[in-house]
Amino acid sequence: MGDEEVMSASGEGNAVAAGYAPHPYIGGRTAVLRALAAWRMRWPGAPRVIVLTGNPGSGRSRLVTGFLMMCDPGYRKQLPLDDLDPATVPPDLPAPAVPSPAGRTAAQLLWMISDHFGLDAGRGEDIFTELAAREEPVTLVVPDVDRAGPVRTADEPARVVRDVLKPLAATETVQLLAEVPRELATELAGALPSGQAQIIDLDAAEWADPKGLVLHAETALTPEAGAPDLPFTTDPSARRALAEALAARADGNRLTVQLAVQSLLLQPEGFDPADASLLPGTVGEALDLHSRRLGADPQTLRLLLAPLALAEGEGLPVQLWGTLASAVAGRDMSQDLADSMLLAAPFIQPVERSRDGDGGDAGSGSGSASGSGSGVGSDRTLLRLTHPGVAEEIRSGLPDVRDAQTRIAMALLEAVPQQDWSRADPYVRDHLAAHTLDAGLLPQLLTDPGLFAHADPVTMRAAIEAVPPEQLGAPARTYLRTAPLLTRSEAPAELRAAFLESAFVEDGLVAYAEALHTLGFRLPWRTLWSVPLVGVRAVTTGTLPPADGGVSSATDTGGNPDGTSAEAAGGPGATPAPAPTPSDPSGSSGSAAPAPASGTAAAPRPVAAFLVPEGTPGSRTVPGQEGDAPEAGGRALLVHDLLRPGYLDADPAQVQLTSAQAQEAAPFGLSRGADYLRVWARASEEVVAALVSDTPFTGADLSPDGVLVVATARGVTARQILAAAPAPVPTVPAQRTGTADSAPSDGLEGDHS
Repeated sequence: MGDEEVMSASGEGNAVAAGYAPHPYIGGRTAVLRALAAWRMRWPGAPRVIVLTGNPGSGRSRLVTGFLMMCDPGYRKQLPLDDLDPATVPPDLPAPAVPSPAGRTAAQLLWMISDHFGLDAGRGEDIFTELAAREEPVTLVVPDVDRAGPVRTADEPARVVRDVLKPLAATETVQLLAEVPRELATELAGALPSGQAQIIDLDAAEWADPKGLVLHAETALTPEAGAPDLPFTTDPSARRALAEALAARADGNRLTVQLAVQSLLLQPEGFDPADASLLPGTVGEALDLHSRRLGADPQTLRLLLAPLALAEGEGLPVQLWGTLASAVAGRDMSQDLADSMLLAAPFIQPVERSRDGDGGDAGSGSGSASGSGSGVGSDRTLLRLTHPGVAEEIRSGLPDVRDAQTRIAMALLEAVPQQDWSRADPYVRDHLAAHTLDAGLLPQLLTDPGLFAHADPVTMRAAIEAVPPEQLGAPARTYLRTAPLLTRSEAPAELRAAFLESAFVEDGLVAYAEALHTLGFRLPWRTLWSVPLVGVRAVTTGTLPPADGGVSSATDTGGNPDGTSAEAAGGPGATPAPAPTPSDPSGSSGSAAPAPASGTAAAPRPVAAFLVPEGTPGSRTVPGQEGDAPEAGGRALLVHDLLRPGYLDADPAQVQLTSAQAQEAAPFGLSRGADYLRVWARASEEVVAALVSDTPFTGADLSPDGVLVVATARGVTARQILAAAPAPVPTVPAQRTGTADSAPSDGLEGDHS
């Protein structure tokens, strides 16, 4: 067999002429299957990269699924391979890697590939380098690129092509088959030298399969496929004639044929197979003809399906369908919905339960843990449209998508019981941001600390990243900065609230932090203060003697070494003051502890001391201790109040460290790893607070009264431990090197879901 015969589409009819059986799942597409088989066996002249594309409903996903059946060693045993055209059957090799981008970000997809091949990559670009260094080539099949991303309108398919598929295609050791939307196909294939890539467009004449489409329609009309006994289903000649008419009218679109068959089989009354005007030529005509045949207004059907066409994630909870349909229509659609079971049935389907057991959305980084344990929605039913092509048709027919999304967003907000996000349906809390993004209203939503804590961080982050940075307020920027930590730790809502509480204090948004303490969370700590201090090498807690025991006349400088006051923090709904810059050690944010009552005896003052580079403003150099390395020289220390914001103009030599006996008698103990800390109760030995960081810890200490002082590259933060019960311990995956996960735009590098 020559190369030309393998790769040419002209052999479509040869398989039938030779008596070969069609693929039992695909029912045709011989020419394409030959090209894919040649690609899989690396036939001389076959391209290394194949880009499969076509219009919505062209059957490209089904084609990839059918081809993968023949590539899987276990599934091959269930297929009649001996009856198929040998040129369409790939060799018996180990199954290719099939990472699905559906519901995932480009970064999640990339790290999934890294995990599959067991790569030791610390940064995204290292993945391509390691693949290029492999002795044996690797085979990747990436389907459903058009379904990428946790937020439909955030343009994730383009990021998958540019950030993942193009670098993979450029890697000589990678053999790639990718199914992508037509608008991205040329961009992917055009980046490679001539001969290395091939675009297979299922709607192009070269790859069209009219006979296969007839077979597809004829099979769907048989009683064996579940069709009722009707004149045009039981009579082979009538069935064949109708299948040919459906295929000819649909102009090669398999979705149009599928919808037409479902419609007429569901409600055969009023259908005349001899009347060509009852056969749809497009998906839109399939919707409208079905409505008219059932005596309904086509616009009513489209309004009923609009919420499903605009839905995010895996599907829309059935209890929200009527509410959102009424919102989009601007009138009560409850009776229309009650009367619409036959009308809508061909175009909707229930969603199978996902692996987290509650129908959670694909791509969710937190799954069922995104709630606060109330179990809301655990027995809910989700619905979605039967095909993305139906959704695209419905959306294209809406007069104003932004207005429809605005109405949906308002209805979702009203569906939150007493605006308590812990009681909201998971769909509302996880996908409200996506609807408001499409409505152009997301920045106005991003002022609610409760929503930040309860919403799935993967979808929330993707929605916020789609907003131009200049439109984001301070709370949204804080969330975006913290989001990599929330996804990396796979933290449940309560722990997300704790991380956000500290982040708000770090950024000077103290009122937002305080709001999280009023929302019913049992937070493990209260963040007392935070200073954006660079270069801290160690921290310790201790006390200063009372009164004149070491504090100068300027006992408390009001928060900063230079004597200035800390910036006042804004609150929810207000414009917060800007946080101090990381290079300036003078900023200090937090909640002040009450001062001792007038007339009471002075007590030692709890403080924290920071080891900082010499020359740090406000620091004092102290002599090196005996045993220090000669090059160590002096040490610079800063003294800060332990319980409230504010540096102290104090002599570091007067700081009295906690004795070993006091530490052993303290109620809490501290365990430390490279990028995590755990505070545990000495009495029960149970963890009561767990802290992970997206930057390495450079110092940590726990005072006897339970104040945890932690230093990272960003600065120093003090947290008062509150929890008396075991705390959830976040997942702590190995930390990657580089800065890829610290910048919001770099994606979810630490999230391997």
